Amino acid sequence: MEIKVLGPGCSKCQQTEKIVREAVSETGSDAQIEKVTDVMKIAGYGVFGTPAVIVDGQVKCVGKIPKKEDVKAWIGK
Repeated sequence: MEIKVLGPGCSKCQQTEKIVREAVSETGSDAQIEKVTDVMKIAGYGVFGTPAVIVDGQVKCVGKIPKKEDVKAWIGK
């Protein structure tokens, strides 16, 4: 599983990355987490609001900090 956290590095983006990492750790998932900060790469995903979370190529969240429970559900644990 591949999870991408999209955002330039603002506090909301940092909080989103923290929540995603905590959720992956707590579920014991072996998901790979990548932080994408390049604005052109972010736009390439069709995302024009940050923070955003993409799980295995599917956009799951845009423009808000996700709840940890939601991230766990996306992971499937």
